[in-house]
Amino acid sequence: MAEAPLLRLTDVTKRFKGLRRGAAPVQALRGISLSLSPGRSLGLVGPDAGGKTTLMRILAGLVEADSGEVEVLGAPVALLDRSLIGYMPQGGALYAELSVEQNLTLYARLRGLEPSENPERMELLYRATGLAPFMDRAVSRLSGGMRQKLALACAVVAAPPLMLLDEPSVGVDPVSRREIWDLAQELAGTGSSIVWTTSILEDAGKCDEVLLLHEGRVLYAGAPEGLAGQASGRTFARALPPWHRRAALQEVLERPDVISATIAGSNLRAVCRGEAALQGEGWASAEPSAEDGFSLILDDGRPLEPSALAAAFPLRESNPDLPAIAAIGLTRHYGAFTAAQDVSFTVHPGEIFGLLGPNGAGKSTTFRMLSGLLTPSSGRGTVAGRDLTTARAEAREAMGYMPQKFSLYGDLSVEANLRFVAGAYGLKGAAARVAVDRVVGALALQPFLSAMAGLLPLGIKQRLALGAAVLHTPPVLFLDEPTSGVDPLVRREFWHHINAIAARGTAVLVTTHFMDEAENCDRLLLINRSEAIAQGTPDDLKRLVPLEHGEPTLEQAFIALIEAQHLAENEAA
Repeated sequence: MAEAPLLRLTDVTKRFKGLRRGAAPVQALRGISLSLSPGRSLGLVGPDAGGKTTLMRILAGLVEADSGEVEVLGAPVALLDRSLIGYMPQGGALYAELSVEQNLTLYARLRGLEPSENPERMELLYRATGLAPFMDRAVSRLSGGMRQKLALACAVVAAPPLMLLDEPSVGVDPVSRREIWDLAQELAGTGSSIVWTTSILEDAGKCDEVLLLHEGRVLYAGAPEGLAGQASGRTFARALPPWHRRAALQEVLERPDVISATIAGSNLRAVCRGEAALQGEGWASAEPSAEDGFSLILDDGRPLEPSALAAAFPLRESNPDLPAIAAIGLTRHYGAFTAAQDVSFTVHPGEIFGLLGPNGAGKSTTFRMLSGLLTPSSGRGTVAGRDLTTARAEAREAMGYMPQKFSLYGDLSVEANLRFVAGAYGLKGAAARVAVDRVVGALALQPFLSAMAGLLPLGIKQRLALGAAVLHTPPVLFLDEPTSGVDPLVRREFWHHINAIAARGTAVLVTTHFMDEAENCDRLLLINRSEAIAQGTPDDLKRLVPLEHGEPTLEQAFIALIEAQHLAENEAA
């Protein structure tokens, strides 16, 4: 006899008031039905504002459905004992001023678990997360990956039979993403089920089932491999020219018969709209991925237009003797702890330079020193020829900055935020209106203009932050995790804009945890444990870790180089 499902939804609907006064209600969920058996995992994917978080909150008993039936753990959700579910919201809901131990102890007691009476469970949590050495450290001083692991531990401290994890791996590096998935499996109770909301299709592919939501409707429900199969016969690849890689990508992206395209090592991959093979020399059928199927299902039939963001940037000449960004022995100490040690590199106009590394490796510290937000302990940096030590204000005027953490005004509307930032950059009157209208149109922000920025879905916040950074068309652009939390199609559009802006001569310094995105960079610097351990083109990094058969992916190279450094340090110890 089959086990009763832990979750059962039947024709569930939910709507909210419109974002603007007088606007029609927003239909967040439209007739959602699903079931999930004990011991099974469900990956919940879809575009921004598609209904994923609303569905998670309904499952957690935090939001009431307008109609339909919701059963959790065999009973109506209104009767739910919330101590029997582990709910991890976006951002983790941690207390930044409290220590790791204080957060975990608090959540344990809220779940009816007294830490002193359950030392084995607490020991498992600290060991599995690797947080035992940091029990006394305030959450505000943890890396992004460590915060996500702590938030997960707090959510599942009582080994609940149902785990609802909303973007648990957002903003973390490939190594930490694998660790968080393994951690969820290890910390789950016997027979526990997991609902895992993610913008990363690779993560969803590890689940037993996948549900794709768009505008509150289910567009796909089934096995992960079936999502990839949606693009069967529509995915093609060809060799990528060694030079002008980004220009080749841009050309393909703007073809009317192409839905999506990416750089994949030495190849250019594309998903096309029709069943006929792509026209042009060298194209051959390729194995589809889950992202390809996602793109095909969500295709609106419109070709990607040339970037309106980039069109406003002036053409800038490159001078090899005058780098747009220079890091010269940048070092930062916090007492006895070294966050960045002797980091050096240059970025020229028109170049995209990527900083890679695990969470807590020193990327953001280096980034913040170069953006003028953090004073180095030693070394120096320059931006647009201006020294950050002696001309910090002038240097910051020459840059656009998108921070890792959303830092605009949450209690102001999208429009008010953009107008405020425009004024801060010296744009007034008609110039400010034109700049704001440009980014609103290019980044599809019109439906959200009157919405409070702090209430936006994560992906929409990222669009707003990018728009604010480029309002004044700066010669230097700093982008810290620009696509964290956005779906694959929006990531494609972000990089379409970034590549086009660089083609106008703007220097771009970017951090990313997505190795497929790093393929867009001209050069990369890999940082780990505060030190630069590899630098060069994407192909240069891959050549450092040759495989017996074939070329490694950039993600494989990333992991291998990190592990090699750890091994060398252990042998030297």
